[in-house]
Order: sequence, then C-alpha cells, then structure tokens
Amino acid sequence: MHIVMFGDQHLASLGGAQVSMRLQRRFLERAGHTVTVVAPEMHTRRGSAVDAASVDTPSVPITLDREYAFTWPGRRTDRFLDQAMARRPHIDVVHVQADFWGAFVGHRFAARHGLPVVHTMHNRVDVGIAAVAPAPGAVLWGLNAWQRRVLPGGANGVEGRDGWAYLARMAARSAAVTAPSAHFARRLEAHGVSTAGGRGVDVVWNGIDDDLLDAARAAGPADRADGPPRLVWLGRMSPEKRLLPFLEAVAESGVRAQIEVIGGGGQDRAARRLVARRRPTASISFAGRLPYPETLRRIAAADAVVQTSVGFETQGMTVFEAAALGTPSIVCDVDIAAELESGFWPVGGGAVDPRSIGALAAALRRAVADIDAGRAPEPNPVVRETFRQSSRTAAMGEVYRRAIDRAA
Repeated sequence: MHIVMFGDQHLASLGGAQVSMRLQRRFLERAGHTVTVVAPEMHTRRGSAVDAASVDTPSVPITLDREYAFTWPGRRTDRFLDQAMARRPHIDVVHVQADFWGAFVGHRFAARHGLPVVHTMHNRVDVGIAAVAPAPGAVLWGLNAWQRRVLPGGANGVEGRDGWAYLARMAARSAAVTAPSAHFARRLEAHGVSTAGGRGVDVVWNGIDDDLLDAARAAGPADRADGPPRLVWLGRMSPEKRLLPFLEAVAESGVRAQIEVIGGGGQDRAARRLVARRRPTASISFAGRLPYPETLRRIAAADAVVQTSVGFETQGMTVFEAAALGTPSIVCDVDIAAELESGFWPVGGGAVDPRSIGALAAALRRAVADIDAGRAPEPNPVVRETFRQSSRTAAMGEVYRRAIDRAA
C-alpha cells in the first residue's frame, strides 16, 4: 500500500503526535508499505534536512522559536500538493492525523482524488483550546465556521459549533475513524462521531518502538536497588498536565522519596520556585528534556510513574510506557486507570475529587508505603505486548484495508 499521512506539524518538530507518526511510518515501511507524510514546512535547521518520504507544504512560522508552522488550506496549497504527489506512486489511502489545517489539507486532497480517508483523532479539541485560548467559545465558533467554508460538503449534515461537532464533521467525511484509547473512542461516539457509513470509532493504541522497548527492558535492573522509593513525573510543563499541583502534593504528603521531573515547558521556573519555597521532605530533581531512549531507561529504573492530568489525555502515553516496562503508576485520570485495568494506585475515587491536592498527597503516601513494603502492584501483562508498535501497525493495517475495500 501507499499511505499518505497528513499532520498539523512537521515530523521533525516536538510533539506526541509527531513522535507517533514517525514511529508509524518506520514500522509501515518495515512491513513493506510506502508512506508519504504531508505537513507544513518547518522553519528551523532541524526541519531543513531533505526527506524523500515527506512533502513539506508552503507555510509561515507561528511561534517565536519557529518550531511550529501554519499552512493555509486553499487552492495554492492544493496545486502545490497535487504537483508534488503526481511524481509519486499510486495512492491507496489517506491517513489524516491532524486537527486543524493539516486535516483540512488532507480531506481536500482525498476529496479531489476520490481516495478513502482514515482519520485518527489524537486530541480533545475542546479541552485543548480551553487550555490555551482566553475565549475558547469564540475560537471554537470560528473554527467550525472555517471548517464549513474550507471543506467540501459544508456542514455535512452535522449541526453544532462545539469541539464535538467539529470532530463529527471530520468523521463524516472518513471511511474509518480511529482513537488511541477505548475511553476516548466511546466519548467520541457518545457525542455523535461516526464515519460516513455510520460505523463507530476503532481503537488503535499509539505504540512504543519494539527495539527501544526491548533495549529498555534489558537495561532495567533485575532487582530493586536500595534506597527510598524513586518516582518519576514526565511531560510538558503546562497547566493541563498539573505539574504544580503535583509538587504541592509532594510537599503536603511528607513522603521520603526521590522524585525526578523530566520535561520542559512554560512552568519550569514556577516549578523550581515552588520546590524552593515549600522545601518538601522528598528530594526533587529536574532532569529537563531527555532523549526518548534515556527517558524509557529512567522509567524502567523507577518504582512508579506519576500521571496527574485529568480529562485532558486521549491516551496517556507515559503510563502505558511504564506498564510496558513493568513499572506501576500513580494515576489521577479515572479513564486512563480503566484502560490500564491493573498495576496502579488510583488518586481519589468516590466522593473524593482526583484533582485535589489532598487526594494526590494521600495516593503518594500509599504508593511510597507499598513500595517500601515490597507490595507494589504489578502492571497488566497484556499491555507489555499489545503496546508494541509492530502490533499497532498490524491493527492499523486492517483498518486501512477495510477503508480501501469500502471505497472499491
């Protein structure tokens, strides 16, 4: 098969969707398929490398560091893309893995050429916009209006101006829709998201590189090293990830533990100031951004990974990575906990809000006590194999074939 993937951002840029797409492309190519990735041209040195498997559409930078860019989904981009793709092999399926301009460009391309679309919905558009926009309602109203104007078919039979209506219109143009978790898939369906044929949402987890997984497992300690429990928090330092409430909970809990914070972002200075002001009993270190293989090694060597966002994640990669490496997690998000099924300490529950600092502090105390006593929960063994990218590629291949058969 020749699969053309569309993204909102260049694969050389930072971001979870970009990491997932790079991995998908590599394993699809390893399986003998051809993959072309279409995304906005990146305006940094990292994005300047020639990549024969990519088509970089004309764009303008939209962040001060020039990491991210925007492509206007109009006739100029259509002509550029058609000319670029005319020199490539016959296309079997379009795979849209974008929410905004990348999705518009991809759906326009598929409509012009009569190609089936598989649309992977990585993000909750409403929650993401609410986290970054001062007037999210107005932004969603404008986004829906832009969608109706830019995409063929207008409203496509879907009413509404919220984030769910926006995603439902994308789905209604698709032969198949996938989501990276069962809880997000069911939430999409509950809000009217289904394919042009009325089919629901397929669950295909984002995976982890088989080779990196095996290497991290091999490098992990055979037995737990002596010392206080070692906890790892990792992710983007932004409000929706709830790093600051986590650090407050660490201070309130009074636990004796070694805590490592991996990642970077806008709240880095605030996090360091909070630790200096609260002076928790636990030792807290900031590792910054680390290469992915090294991050996996730190997870494998830890006693637990801490997941603190609530209602934002559509999968929650960090806890799945931890489970695949045999490391349990402290989990705030009830949906992510249900997906894992076992191998974690829940935060809150019942009448106790998992977003409360007190609930997280109590969960930290329980986890540290269990680790000290040698009774930490075992992660779900099913995750260890199902989370491999080779398994995820095989699952997506079935979705591609079904979409192509429907279009035949």
